[in-house]
Amino acid sequence: MIRTVLSFALAAFCTAAGAQYPSKPIRLIVPFPAGGAAELGARIFSQPLGQALGQPVIVEPKPGGDGVIAADAVMKSAADGYTLFYATNTAFNWVPATRKNPPYDPVADFTPVSLVGIFGFFLFTHPSVPANSVAELLAYARANPGKLNYGSGNSTSILMAAQLKLVEKLDIVHVPYKGDAPLTIDLLGGRVHMAFATPGSALPQVKAGKLRALAAMFPNRSPLLPDVPAAGEAGLGKVSITPWGGVFGPARMPREIAERMARELAVVLARPEVREGLGKIAFEPRSSTPDELTVFLKEQLDSWGRTARAVGIVPE
Repeated sequence: MIRTVLSFALAAFCTAAGAQYPSKPIRLIVPFPAGGAAELGARIFSQPLGQALGQPVIVEPKPGGDGVIAADAVMKSAADGYTLFYATNTAFNWVPATRKNPPYDPVADFTPVSLVGIFGFFLFTHPSVPANSVAELLAYARANPGKLNYGSGNSTSILMAAQLKLVEKLDIVHVPYKGDAPLTIDLLGGRVHMAFATPGSALPQVKAGKLRALAAMFPNRSPLLPDVPAAGEAGLGKVSITPWGGVFGPARMPREIAERMARELAVVLARPEVREGLGKIAFEPRSSTPDELTVFLKEQLDSWGRTARAVGIVPE
């Protein structure tokens, strides 16, 4: 009897919370510095989202620790929908795959709201590499074991290249960098032969003929470089690592609030001006329901974990 009364009381509270939400500004915590693809993308969709909700959505960067600092701040905040996390694969896939004792469980410690979309990565090469396609690149790498190197500037590029190296049985050398900016400098200088990276400063160099783009790591071609084949077309269908972004709240956030936010996000992400703005930073918008985001997150946790183990990454 007491349990039944408590259940009704909780349901009534959640319904009331959803009906009144939001009544003050909402913080959207981003785990990367200002000016990066995640923070820029968050600003593009947060303003119209705030207009739709009737309260501003304030983007707050909290970089550091592969997203752990931002995730921890959201996890420990009140579960009232006023502090949300713009999570990416770094915090929610890379950290669980590479740490013996992750500081949180992405499934148990957070409330899924909506997928926002997929970050754009391209396979870039220096013109000194005698290959104008992925097939030619793979053939050259096999014919010249140990001669090619590849750079990485983030967790996605590390695992994308490692997975390619594994499935195609390539002997290529890894050169790690602290971000895509220094990686692009060495790629332009020919000190790095190839890399999976975000477009950023590399895009104009491709158009100027100083770099080549052999594949867009999207299901479809990117409007930024429409002549570059998508991953499947280019022969990179076996590279399953997905760089993504999605909105989460702390655990036990009211379902009504999560569903309201997901509905509003779906409308905002369908707007032509929002899609165009996100497209300019090579981000493919893709909304979801909270339940669909849960399924997607679990699939990615499995994919990143299996890939990390397969390429020999030992959790620390």
